[in-house]
Amino acid sequence: MPGVTRTPDAPPFGLLLDVDGPIASPVTRTVSAPGLLDSLLELLAAGVPVVFNTGRSDAFLRENVLAPLLARGLPERARLHAVCEKGAVHFSVAPGGAGPLHVDADVAVPPAAVRALEDLARRDFADTMFVDAGKHAMVSIEQRVEVPSAAYLEAQERYDAAALDVLAGLGLGAERRGVRRPDAAGRVDWRVDPTIISTDVESVLLGKDRGAATALRLLAQDGPLPRAWRTAGDSRTDYAMADWLHAQGHEVAHVDVRPADGVPQTPYPVLASWRSVHDVAGAAWLARLAAVVRGEAEDDAGFDEHLAG
Repeated sequence: MPGVTRTPDAPPFGLLLDVDGPIASPVTRTVSAPGLLDSLLELLAAGVPVVFNTGRSDAFLRENVLAPLLARGLPERARLHAVCEKGAVHFSVAPGGAGPLHVDADVAVPPAAVRALEDLARRDFADTMFVDAGKHAMVSIEQRVEVPSAAYLEAQERYDAAALDVLAGLGLGAERRGVRRPDAAGRVDWRVDPTIISTDVESVLLGKDRGAATALRLLAQDGPLPRAWRTAGDSRTDYAMADWLHAQGHEVAHVDVRPADGVPQTPYPVLASWRSVHDVAGAAWLARLAAVVRGEAEDDAGFDEHLAG
């Protein structure tokens, strides 16, 4: 395992956070859990590095997370970055606002496929889902907030199957949950990736592990890396953040705010939230971390009275 150099002035821990679930409610798509933003600001003021690592667009993050955070006043010493579209897009955030946007065009869905996939959603599935027009590298189709989950998930199955057909018709190899449709050369370069509220069509090179690597590059430019990490998410794919950090020799624990998918065996600790889920669990955990930096708690293991892994 690679060694990690830690300096004496390194922060005690850093946060790598999925957005839908731990921070924003997947029901309202807003940051609404009481105290969540206050805890984040307290942690940033204490010098804890925070990186949002999300599949969401930069537009969603700016409007629904950063705008209310900045309105409360970002601390001058804040080390805050955003990695969007699972590693394809990133930018940094200062008290004055968001910095320049960086997009990796090499992993962008081809324009012809973007048009075909978005047209499919608008033509045949507009009653249950809509197109996220803010994406730069992915195609994302999202559940309408007024549509019941069961109705959306049934329509999502049909959209995902049709999306594979669209990609195959354009000569693009793609996969979805183990179903592979290689291109003429036997390659599978694209992924149809469903969540409980959306489907992303993306390069197979994208993922929360790529986002974690980008996060560390960004933090290395503005100060020492933390001595340990906490990652947080609401799906099994979010574990890739902690997997990558552990593989690089970092001390890490993962916080699962929706363990209904099952908690896997991991070589690092997992804090699994059983009393509450999503942003309510995220707010409880961040409040516990804020108590840690104030010296009022020893660690975050008791935020939900369950430690797994």
